[in-house]
Amino acid sequence: MYSFRCLALLLALAPSATPAVMAQSSSSNPQTPAAQNQTQNGQELPGEATVQARIRMRRAQRRAQAIHDTYDHLYEAYAGMGYLRFSPGASLQRTTFYGWNTGLTRYSSERFGWNFDARGYYGIAYTGFVSGVTNANNTRPKISMYNLMFGPTYRFYMQPKFSLSGRVLGGVALSDFSGDTNGFGSTAFGIWPDATTYSVAGSLVGQYNVSPAISLRLAGEDVVTGFGSTIQNSVGFTGGFVYRFGKK
Repeated sequence: MYSFRCLALLLALAPSATPAVMAQSSSSNPQTPAAQNQTQNGQELPGEATVQARIRMRRAQRRAQAIHDTYDHLYEAYAGMGYLRFSPGASLQRTTFYGWNTGLTRYSSERFGWNFDARGYYGIAYTGFVSGVTNANNTRPKISMYNLMFGPTYRFYMQPKFSLSGRVLGGVALSDFSGDTNGFGSTAFGIWPDATTYSVAGSLVGQYNVSPAISLRLAGEDVVTGFGSTIQNSVGFTGGFVYRFGKK
């Protein structure tokens, strides 16, 4: 009789306990159907989006610091070589000049600076035979030109590993066109007379940074000179090594 009464009591309590058990089971799963749907669709949850934003922010901060460490120098000194296609006379073919190039840039900000540039070019003028003046041994006199220029430079694109700059220079060009003419003078060969004249250059400069203080440099050049009261428009390039020093 006692067992029968316990069984009846359990059967009477079962309906009232069922909702509580179901509620407890539901609360044990923290994700709502909408959250489950979102996770299944591969979308970021609010917490994951915050983590990704912090990662992107830290990357941007590291990149900005790397740019600052590289370009926040007062001075850039460079040295290297040069190449130029130059017209040595009104009726002579263009000659190839090879030479050296060095300079110093003083920056007032990470982008803008003033550049002093010095260079020397050396080549051969192919004059051909000139009656009464030349012979088989002196139809190819050696000629040279030296340029001292100054002007502004501006970095318009900067990355931690490389940069692009524009530069405009102006100054003087000095020539030695008659030194290898056996005393005949350069004009007897159709070469421009020795002179000191103006020199203007426009450049697009690219630099690849090996470290914050050292980079490799290549600049496309358009150099204009005024020998013989005419205009010589010469195209070439300069390249070499750059060393940065001095912190602002």
